Amino acid sequence: MNDKKKDNDAGNANPFEDLQKQLQDLFGQGNVNFGFSSPDSSVSPEQDDPSPDNHDDVIERIRNFSYKPREIKDYLDRYVIKQDDAKKAMAVAICDHYNHVRRCIEDPSIRNKDYSKQNVILLGPTGVGKTFLMRNIAKLIGVPFVKADATKFSETGYVGHDVEDIVRDLIKIANNDVELAQYGIVYIDEIDKIASQAAGGTKDVSGRGVQVNLLKLMEETDVNLVSQTDMMGQMSAMMDMQRGKTRATSINTRHVLFIVSGAFMNMTEIVQKRLTNTTIGFAKEDTKTFDENDFLKLATTEDFIRFGFEPEFIGRLPVRVGFDNLDSDDLLKILTQTEESILEKYIGDFKGYEIDVEFAEAALRSIATSAAEEKTGARGLMTVLERTLREFKFELPSTTIENFVVDERVIAEPASVLKEVLKEQAPKINRMLKDEILAFGDRFSEAHELRLTFDENAIRRLIEISQQSEKTIRGVCEERFKDLQYGLKLVSQNTGTTDFTITTAMVEDTDTEISRLVLQSYNKDRSPDS
Repeated sequence: MNDKKKDNDAGNANPFEDLQKQLQDLFGQGNVNFGFSSPDSSVSPEQDDPSPDNHDDVIERIRNFSYKPREIKDYLDRYVIKQDDAKKAMAVAICDHYNHVRRCIEDPSIRNKDYSKQNVILLGPTGVGKTFLMRNIAKLIGVPFVKADATKFSETGYVGHDVEDIVRDLIKIANNDVELAQYGIVYIDEIDKIASQAAGGTKDVSGRGVQVNLLKLMEETDVNLVSQTDMMGQMSAMMDMQRGKTRATSINTRHVLFIVSGAFMNMTEIVQKRLTNTTIGFAKEDTKTFDENDFLKLATTEDFIRFGFEPEFIGRLPVRVGFDNLDSDDLLKILTQTEESILEKYIGDFKGYEIDVEFAEAALRSIATSAAEEKTGARGLMTVLERTLREFKFELPSTTIENFVVDERVIAEPASVLKEVLKEQAPKINRMLKDEILAFGDRFSEAHELRLTFDENAIRRLIEISQQSEKTIRGVCEERFKDLQYGLKLVSQNTGTTDFTITTAMVEDTDTEISRLVLQSYNKDRSPDS
């Protein structure tokens, strides 16, 4: 009886080890560690924390936070055009928040005092710089930053993601360093999509549930580092306990700054209606002078509640920032005055093909005007540039062009200009393509010890096929002559010939022409009586 019990104990000493083996066998990855190891394993514990230098650098940066709001705005001016009100509001909110964090690090007793975070809600149409503004702020401060879309969250987490997952993502961004993550920034876009009041006037219960869960995060709550649905993470944590390794099990969101944003397309109607109906303030005719983003800037808590947000939820977002629409002048400045602009990307794309591209001033203004018509803000710039230059990026790298100027006509008539450029370059392109044909012949000769010579008519026909099919010369030759060596070797064995000429007939129908040569090689030395 005791022996049997001892055997059972021995067999069950580490059930996770058996589970790991079963999983490895199931997935066919015997050498993969799924996060389990025996308590007495010789494998050293996983190093979840970043290197000490990285950790210390970030903490030291927060400890020494000394930016002034104007300094942050000056930095943002380098990357984001317009949006002065938004930059000022964000600069003040960021400075107030991280000054408080710095004081908490210096004096831990401050942590326990009541603190109302300056969580922010950004309102504005797509492409006006909301996300870009946040990314640059996080980059300047050097704290962990994570972005998510509110539409992926669900109340329970069984359909979609649990709202707490975004805090866990913040920890991953911080290399699993909980201390760093608790000072990070969470940015949630499309927050207007979880408003509980649907467009038809019905209540969206799931949206309300997501709001309730999010407001807990935005104020202060402890989030478990391992989700209830994360089986691997839970087992890994249990194994750490068996090994005697202690690690944090939760993160407190007290000092995580939350920024949410959305387009709030229907909000303007709510604000306009309130302003129109009020007895004190704006008269009906006065509201005609406002555009959409003016109304967004005037949104009050009452308007957000009418839009479909819970009072408790919107109360956790005291800083409200309306973004301006971007006109063609603003888009032109984005192209020409911001650092790391999209224009630099396209210049770099062509530079990768050793082509220097210049943009004329008139062309840049035309791009900005067309982008403004797209009604998608700065994203319209990429739409216009891609639509205009896509064919140039496809064709020019296969030419000898080293310099190219994008003028106003290129923007207005890209197809016609490209056709003219290719026609002008035709003689140089043909010479280049001819060199590629000869290079294919050299590679064939080296690989098969059979010398290929292309006559001029065959060369012209191969070039025509390449241009008509939009395939490279190499692609055309490899496709048409893929089995050429077998027939030519047979001919060479029968005749001793190692030099062959590629004719137009062989280009047009390689199989038929090779069959003719092979048959001819067999008949060449036969006597009439044989």
